[in-house]
Amino acid sequence: MPPTQDQALFAAMKKELFSAILGDVLDQMGFRSQFLPAAVRPMRPDMVLAGRAMPVVHVPGAPPDGSRFGKMLQALDSMRPGEIYVVDGAGAPYALWGELMSTRAQKLGAAGAVMNGFHRDSNGILALKFPTFSHGAYAQDVNGRGYVADFRVPIRMDGVEVMPGDVIFGDLDGVLVIPAAAVEAVVQQALEKARGENRVRHAFAEGMSAVEAFERYQVM
Repeated sequence: MPPTQDQALFAAMKKELFSAILGDVLDQMGFRSQFLPAAVRPMRPDMVLAGRAMPVVHVPGAPPDGSRFGKMLQALDSMRPGEIYVVDGAGAPYALWGELMSTRAQKLGAAGAVMNGFHRDSNGILALKFPTFSHGAYAQDVNGRGYVADFRVPIRMDGVEVMPGDVIFGDLDGVLVIPAAAVEAVVQQALEKARGENRVRHAFAEGMSAVEAFERYQVM
C-alpha cells in the first residue's frame, strides 16, 4: 500500500477506532491472539498509535561482534515514515528505548515505538510527544546487557506473531497486531461496527432498552 494510502488509513483509525473494537473484529475473523502483553501500556493515557510494524530482534547479553548495541543503530536508521519500532525484550530489566532514539525516529517520520520491556528518558520522550508504549520507565542502560541481533524479520511477542508490514494499533486499552493481508477488511468492518455503536449510544441516550437496541442494531 503506497504511503499516501497508509497515511489516510492510519488517520482514520486514530480518529474513529479504538483497540477494543479492532480486537472484536479480529476475533470475529478468526484472529484470536493478536493483543500484545497487557503490561505494554502508553506512556500517557491519550497516546494513540497506528502504523506499520518494523520488528526488531533483541537478545540478552553482550554483542558477539564487540559492538555496544549490535544492530540497534542500523535498525533505528532504517525506519521509514509511518513505521513502528517493535521489540520483544521479554520484560528484561533495562531500557530498550529512550529520548535520543525517539528523536531520530521522529525525524525519519516513524509513527512510534512498542516494546515488551522498559523505556527511559521519560520527560524527553513526553516533550517530543512521540507515541511510546512499554512496561513503564526504568533507567537501567541496555549497554552490555542486551543488543539487537536483527531487524525487519518476523518476531513473536508472548506468542503473538509480528511480521514486517503488519499494522500495529495501540491506545490506553492495549496494543494489537493486524496481519497485513487482513488490514483493509478489518478496518472496514471496525469502522462499520464503530458507527453502529454510535447509533446504539444515541439510542440509549434516548431511553431505548439494551434488549431492544441489540435486536435493532446487533451491536453491543
